[in-house]
Amino acid sequence: MEPKTQIQTASAASKHKKNLLIVLSFSGTYLIAEVIGGILTNSLALLADAAHMLTDVVGLLLAFIAIKIGERKADPSRTYGYYRTEILAAVINAVVLLGISGYVLYEAYQRFQNPPEVQSKSMLIVAGIGLLVNVAGMMILRKDSEASLNMKGAYFEVLSDMLTSIGVMIAGVIMLTTGWYYADPLISAAIGLLIFPRTWRLLKEAINILLEGTPKEVDIYQLRQSLEQVPGVKNVHDLHVWSLTSSVNAMSAHIVKDKASSQNQLLKTLTETTIRDFRISHTTFQIEEEGYEENEIHL
Repeated sequence: MEPKTQIQTASAASKHKKNLLIVLSFSGTYLIAEVIGGILTNSLALLADAAHMLTDVVGLLLAFIAIKIGERKADPSRTYGYYRTEILAAVINAVVLLGISGYVLYEAYQRFQNPPEVQSKSMLIVAGIGLLVNVAGMMILRKDSEASLNMKGAYFEVLSDMLTSIGVMIAGVIMLTTGWYYADPLISAAIGLLIFPRTWRLLKEAINILLEGTPKEVDIYQLRQSLEQVPGVKNVHDLHVWSLTSSVNAMSAHIVKDKASSQNQLLKTLTETTIRDFRISHTTFQIEEEGYEENEIHL
């Protein structure tokens, strides 16, 4: 028997659409300026940052579209709704970002062979503008980044853009003061390497959700112990916990009860315990009495 569920009616990131759209407009405008600046100054570091910014703009756009789709109500063909759209957007975002990072590293290697002259002063000006844009974007999205994996991905992109803007400015200062043009591909390589760790972690988190892995914030052993301590529960088996999207967790379990316990009261206590202590919004319990045997038992 299944108690009344308490699934959220909208994804955790829905209320942050406005901030996401503001940052998207900032980033899109600066992307155009950065591409033009990179071509005019012949700076790989600036173009590398522009390539990174392009993935950010696409990623932010995907994040926004995913939130809009994720708000659609459940229907007979999508009984859980469209929450997973946000996770698919996060995966696409991470894969593209890793690809761009690899290309930047390859291009940096090519320029190490024969570094071209770079118009450092103009490069500094463009990178400085980018830094201001990214700092503003970070301030807007900082609190929102805890709302969902999708929003965390958007925040990480703006954060990495800020760091790359700083890197480009450092390269510009070095080339302007010393004429050492190896600084351009060197900083470009550093930008490419900087992107990898955070993007890889984001990709792993998103894939864990797609594979219906146990959410990292849920200790399944502690959950089992809490359920088994509920009065009237003799045993817990076939316990499964997964995420629909960030901050929207679900679970199912088979509960073996003693014969004296009231089934309705037991369901009420189990549901309240799970929602209160583990923040699992969708619970499904199959109540069984002692002696009932399943053909197959998991966990």
